[in-house]
Amino acid sequence: MHGYPVLRPCMTVLLAAVACTSLLSPQTGVLATQTLSTRTNENVVQCDGGRETENEKCCIFYDVRDDLQANLFNGGKCDDESREALRMMFHDAISYSTTDNGSFSGGGADGSIVEHAEIEALYPENAGLDDMAFEQRAIAQKYSVPLHFAGAIGLSNCAGAPRLHFFAGRNVASQPAPDGLVPAPFHSVDQILARMGDAGFSPEEVVTLLASHSIGTQHHVDPTIDGMPLDSTPEEFDTQFFLDIALKGTYFPGNGSNRGEAMPSSPNQLRIQSDNDLARDPRTSCIWKSYINNQEKMNRDFVAVMRKLSTLGQDMSKLIDCSDVIPTPKPLPQSRNSAVLPPGKTIDDIETPVRAKAPSRRSANLSDLGRPISLCGT
Repeated sequence: MHGYPVLRPCMTVLLAAVACTSLLSPQTGVLATQTLSTRTNENVVQCDGGRETENEKCCIFYDVRDDLQANLFNGGKCDDESREALRMMFHDAISYSTTDNGSFSGGGADGSIVEHAEIEALYPENAGLDDMAFEQRAIAQKYSVPLHFAGAIGLSNCAGAPRLHFFAGRNVASQPAPDGLVPAPFHSVDQILARMGDAGFSPEEVVTLLASHSIGTQHHVDPTIDGMPLDSTPEEFDTQFFLDIALKGTYFPGNGSNRGEAMPSSPNQLRIQSDNDLARDPRTSCIWKSYINNQEKMNRDFVAVMRKLSTLGQDMSKLIDCSDVIPTPKPLPQSRNSAVLPPGKTIDDIETPVRAKAPSRRSANLSDLGRPISLCGT
């Protein structure tokens, strides 16, 4: 989730001899397991159409959901509209700083990118979000709902995705967020970790947010190949992205090297420079590789970090949990349950050391190496 018209979007500094773990303790401020609440029979509210929720104030969101799916997401497809809605969640929320510099430092997940689209849509990092911002403004004005609901609905259209949290009741009034707070595809790992750290996110969480790029396409890094995906399965929220980016690059698609572009391993993909660098940096490569063929961990961590992102800068005591209105996404097709090495590629093409016992190093399917595969263990 960077300042480019793609989507897809966490990490902790690793000491040399320390192995990656699935989740860290709450005291670290890193990732903690988050699950959606379990509905009990005592607090079920009946909404129109026979639908249910735990809070009657959430019933209206079923109508909003129907409107979004029919009129914004093309009948519930995992396409550019769903991608842009998810990307906009990130760009809205991350325009926020904890540094007191004497001026307004952003309201976090306050919907300012929609309310002040005439201003924020002109920021370079928000290129390509103007249409989505104005479309969502019409819906927000009709129902008084935040854009983060649309992002959660959009992601639910993609097979393999987790079901995100949604909290209603935030103040709809906002100020325009400052320019320059969204990481760009050409930023260095140091710049990205510093900017994200200023907003309260650890290195692990930065990598986890990039799971959103598993459904991403690009439009502005190289306009000559508009719509080029960031991995080989752009309509599925899966771990293939983390494998594809870890593979050694071989050539540039399109018109050659552009600012913010790295060399991918396939002519049918565009690789973001910052994705490429985060996959290889010693501070973040371990958590990056830990997601390959570990859909459960990736989804669990993504739910946790998106909960944090979507409530950044908000007073949780004033919000209502309407997560039960978010649809449950379809599972991945059985044939896509494992990340797969492209034809002609082997484990040796992954550019960081892999610790895995393989029956054959020329295996084309990483599930043969075990799920999840051990890439950073001691």
